[in-house]
Amino acid sequence: MQNTLSLSQYVKRRNGVPIGANRSMRNMLSRSLGARSFPEFWYYWNPIWAYYLSRNVMRPLCSFVPVWLAVFITFLVSGALHDLAVSLVKWKTVLFFTPWFGLMGALVIASKKYSISYGDFSWLVRVAINLFIICVTLGLTYFVEDMYA
Repeated sequence: MQNTLSLSQYVKRRNGVPIGANRSMRNMLSRSLGARSFPEFWYYWNPIWAYYLSRNVMRPLCSFVPVWLAVFITFLVSGALHDLAVSLVKWKTVLFFTPWFGLMGALVIASKKYSISYGDFSWLVRVAINLFIICVTLGLTYFVEDMYA
């Protein structure tokens, strides 16, 4: 069995369709938003970005830190890369995504640890729960950022 999936194999596994297929974006949104837990939401969200983060950040970290810490650091790295991209566009330092992604990473870790699942609810209710989590963490990050601005 192959140990490492190619990008196209990884995307097909996550989306159910090949990379660039007509239904690729629809499948990603449907699977992620309708996920049965917050960790599952992140499993399906943006498989191309996840592929590179998994390969270049998460897996190397797992060789010397506990998995939960590797997950948290990977979320922080992703947030920092988003901050860097926005900082380059705005031509000023932006530190918003790193704490937001850190908060979401902490929720992923806690959800896994305590086996929090809402899989018994309908797809539409699961969408509402996942969007609620995203919006609450976004709102908390804005609130904290405003306190220190």
